[in-house]
Amino acid sequence: MTQLVGVFSVLVALTLSLMVTRVAALALMFTGLSREAAKFQARSAFTGVGYTTVEAENTVNHPVRRQIIMLLMLLGNIGVATVIATIMVSVGGAIGTSWHQQLLALAALTGGLILLWFFFSSRWVERHMNRIIAWALKTFTDLDVRDYVALLELSGGYAVSEMIVEPQDWLANKPLMELRLSDEGILILGIRSPEGKFHGTPRGDDSIQVGDTLIVYGNIEDIEQLDRRRAGGRGDREHREAVEEQEELEQEDAEWREKEESLQNE
Repeated sequence: MTQLVGVFSVLVALTLSLMVTRVAALALMFTGLSREAAKFQARSAFTGVGYTTVEAENTVNHPVRRQIIMLLMLLGNIGVATVIATIMVSVGGAIGTSWHQQLLALAALTGGLILLWFFFSSRWVERHMNRIIAWALKTFTDLDVRDYVALLELSGGYAVSEMIVEPQDWLANKPLMELRLSDEGILILGIRSPEGKFHGTPRGDDSIQVGDTLIVYGNIEDIEQLDRRRAGGRGDREHREAVEEQEELEQEDAEWREKEESLQNE
């Protein structure tokens, strides 16, 4: 019985830890970080593993992000200590017990870890959890308006976010006029070089280089797909599909507006 209580305590501590990092990652996304960068910084701060990177410097220099990271560090120390303590209790309780009781505790721990992995790695669960977390953050905090410099999440699934260009990205080493991102519903609002120089209102002949940080506006899911898009024929095909999808959406919107206008005129 003692082993099962310890296993349950470990699973509860891990669940709370994952929930904390999920909330913190979304809060960091509200300040303009990309999805992957926000998740990385949240987990890094919570586990106490530090990385000296440009992303880390941008996080520390940003007042709202710095507050989130400081809170994560505090909660991370408490969470790690709790997990260690519960594991020690479980191991201590297992001494002197029968082998089938130990096997039952191990099976419960393994099954619980598998369920947690499936739950928190599911994109469907993540999408619905993010909606709840976003509502809670907007309702009970002033996170998205506290800092004037912070990039605000907008309504209707659209947002302003950051995207760091990596060597294998489809965007790398191409001028904006060739990318035609506006055709798939994404706008580049600014480009920050690795040296920190910011170029606002970029033109079509401006080229995106590896290491640049892009300030982009568009649908959140479209931005995430663009961030995952890699160079090569597959990336070009994904761009064409995104353009076709955007054209269909624009046509549906136009038809909907025509119907509304016709109903108003009747």
